[in-house]
Amino acid sequence: MTVAAVILADSPETALVDVEGVPNARRLVDTAWAGGATPIVIVAADPAGAIAAVLAGSPAVLAEPGPDGAGSIARMCRGFDAARAVTATIDAALLWPARLGWVDAETVTSLIEAHGIARSAVLRPVHLGTAGWPVLVPAAQVEALRSLDPGLEPDAAIAALVATAEGREIDVGDPGVAHDLGTPRDALPPFAGPPEPPAGHRHEWGAPAAAGPDEPPDPVTTIT
Repeated sequence: MTVAAVILADSPETALVDVEGVPNARRLVDTAWAGGATPIVIVAADPAGAIAAVLAGSPAVLAEPGPDGAGSIARMCRGFDAARAVTATIDAALLWPARLGWVDAETVTSLIEAHGIARSAVLRPVHLGTAGWPVLVPAAQVEALRSLDPGLEPDAAIAALVATAEGREIDVGDPGVAHDLGTPRDALPPFAGPPEPPAGHRHEWGAPAAAGPDEPPDPVTTIT
């Protein structure tokens, strides 16, 4: 079972903002990798090459978002397509707005495990009754997503998709799914974790990728 992470940055600034001493894009990639997502795609405009620079040596690939003015759905589908260019047989993708920078790696793991027992469902994490992100969308639902009104904003797009497909909300006990980087870390509600493991057990997944101190980082792959 292969679940990609598609991280959607609405601007270079969102990708590059400092989050506890690390550029947001790199921190999100490390979280996705630690939670078990692969491949990892960052969908972002990068006119100055700064995002590619901070991703160098990481397991992520960088995908151009498409024409200026492309809506949220087009960017989501662009991320799916880029993930498939890396791994043709992905089962699902976590669609993840980059502003949700506080998501915990355990939440990534929980959503992947829940997908293992609900393979056709669109899975949305919930914290204290508030639905959040990242949302896990099965690969079989990509064309349905692509066919939606291109002007829909992300929350409306997921609601429209769930109206035509199975949808489930997963209590993950993670305030990061519902509070973006506009909320300081010390103002977040406490992390509780899911009440029960979605698949009845837990796994340890990857660890954050980092280049060795004496080795230059590998350049990031960019998909245009």
